[in-house]
Amino acid sequence: MDDKKRLVELRELLTKYNYEYHVLDKPTIPDAEYDHLFRELQDLEAKYPEMDDPSSPTKHVGYEVVSEFKKIIHDKPMLSLGNVFNHDELVEWAKKIEEVMPNVEYAVEYKIDGLAMSLIYEDGLFKQAVTRGDGVEGEDVTSNVRTIKSIPMKINYKERYDIRGEVYMPKASFEKVNEQRRKDGEEEFANPRNAAAGSIRQLDSRIAASRGLNAFWYHVPEDINASSHTGSLDYAKKLGFRINDTIRTYTNIEDVWKRIEEVTEFRHDLPYEIDGMVIKVNSYDQQKVLGFTSRIPKWAIAYKFPAEEVRTIVEDMFITVGRTGKCTPNAKFKPVKVAGTTIGYATLHNEDYINEKDIRIGDTIIVRKAGDIIPEVVRSVKENRTDKQKKFKFPNVCPVCGGKLVRYEDEAAHFCINTDCPARLVFGIAHFGERDAMNIDGLGEKKVEAFYNAGILSSFEDIYKLHTKRDTILNIEKFGQKSFDNLVEAIENSKKNSLERLLFGLGIRQVGEKAAKVLASNFKNMDNLMNASVEDLSNIKDIGPITAEGIVDFFNDPNNKRIINDLKLFGLNMEYIDTSIDSNSEFKDKTVVLTGTLTIYTRNEATKLLEDLGAHVAGSVSKKTDYVIYGTEAGSKLTKAQELGVKTLSEEEFKKML
Repeated sequence: MDDKKRLVELRELLTKYNYEYHVLDKPTIPDAEYDHLFRELQDLEAKYPEMDDPSSPTKHVGYEVVSEFKKIIHDKPMLSLGNVFNHDELVEWAKKIEEVMPNVEYAVEYKIDGLAMSLIYEDGLFKQAVTRGDGVEGEDVTSNVRTIKSIPMKINYKERYDIRGEVYMPKASFEKVNEQRRKDGEEEFANPRNAAAGSIRQLDSRIAASRGLNAFWYHVPEDINASSHTGSLDYAKKLGFRINDTIRTYTNIEDVWKRIEEVTEFRHDLPYEIDGMVIKVNSYDQQKVLGFTSRIPKWAIAYKFPAEEVRTIVEDMFITVGRTGKCTPNAKFKPVKVAGTTIGYATLHNEDYINEKDIRIGDTIIVRKAGDIIPEVVRSVKENRTDKQKKFKFPNVCPVCGGKLVRYEDEAAHFCINTDCPARLVFGIAHFGERDAMNIDGLGEKKVEAFYNAGILSSFEDIYKLHTKRDTILNIEKFGQKSFDNLVEAIENSKKNSLERLLFGLGIRQVGEKAAKVLASNFKNMDNLMNASVEDLSNIKDIGPITAEGIVDFFNDPNNKRIINDLKLFGLNMEYIDTSIDSNSEFKDKTVVLTGTLTIYTRNEATKLLEDLGAHVAGSVSKKTDYVIYGTEAGSKLTKAQELGVKTLSEEEFKKML
């Protein structure tokens, strides 16, 4: 056999072996033999570049670096689903359906916790992979998705074929990736979903290829090859797609609930994360009759798992100190697995929280993850107490600097009032450099701590002297010339920021981003604000009397006055820069709520844009709400807006209005 025929044969063989291994989970040859054939194919493809084929199995390893991800409009919108959280809500959803459709079969499948994706095939060849985005427009991530070995590069279907599903990171891959990141001194991924999303957004597909991603496919919009959802998946499976065989069908909603209860018991034993179950009317004809709301299908719903609660033992309680001097008590407990990951710490918020829940060292406690993400202590199990438990005594002095702790009348927390406390300095300087404050890239918490320990950074003013500390900085681990140059450039650029960024960065008590913007826009420059009285400040909307007193106290402090004068000498802008886009905007004096996951803007960026246009950004929907702007996975707020008749805008529609 000549080389070119062998090349074609190897592609066919390896495609078959890939399918057996990654889709069927039934390999028919040893890994060593597969690797030998793979290398043989690579050698032949290098020898005959004119026979390049994007559907070759060798393309799964990652070979492309892109400069950006292009925006793509979906053929059909990738809709989100409504949510239910308990048995009664599920039954109520089914009742509405069965009033219209007396005989319904429900398809019930796992809700994979990953990144929604659409695959496009033309003439039987894999053409494109697009993220869900806002449901209307996503990003072209073809080069990265191509690296997932279970995805077929060719299918026996000549028409355009659009199949949707979820790209995820298996638990084994997640542990492997985090182990490597620990070795490399990099921050670990919080959970498999974040890891999958971060991998898909790599510009270098070789990085995505190294992350061990996989995918399940669960929806073909307007499939002409079947009359039902399950029939469509059977057809997709025959084409070579990886379909989750755990799907079940039921004609009674109570049987659906039994299935949900069954899966709830063993979900953490699965090799991948699921965060709920999806229930769909199986018949396509019935789906068409039921139709859609403006945003979600009426024929499908997602059941979200409740937070899992487990027992463990409190081993210790300790205090951490933040940038404002706020002292937060924390519990260290015997590590325990909750919602699929192991946790050993949780915040206890403040002294009152500890006393109200009566949490003691040595207690048996109930812990859970709020929203399956943030560890929290639910309660102590008092009936398990012996005489060995110890009450936690909140300290009178700071555990970092030994300075006095105080508790203000309007606060539940204790504060270290020593402005030279190392913890306050490190966290405060890191906050000053954050994106929403002075936006000094390269001045994160770890870098600030390293600079502090090196004796070159202990105040805001020192930031603007770092350009003179080159030799010291280059001796710090993982800090090279390029990092130094980038940091110096970011510091220089920060001098041009508008006044509100500086006010937020200074860490004035009770002055967050919004209050800083209000102060800057009303007083126009730093000198006017420094000379303002409590009465002047209290007359401003959104500035209460306690905040007003805190601002006056801050500017009356001689040390703070010195800091501001020094920053002036370093050339920092002290004026408000009005970035309003259009004072006659439709959003002027309107109440707007943001909901869902935004992909075009960050939540903070969208909020700032709206506030620049004169809008008030609220946290909840009511009859007084004028607009709800929604991203992906929008839930109850969007539903409530639709019920109240509040005008809703997708993130893309909002962008076009701007």
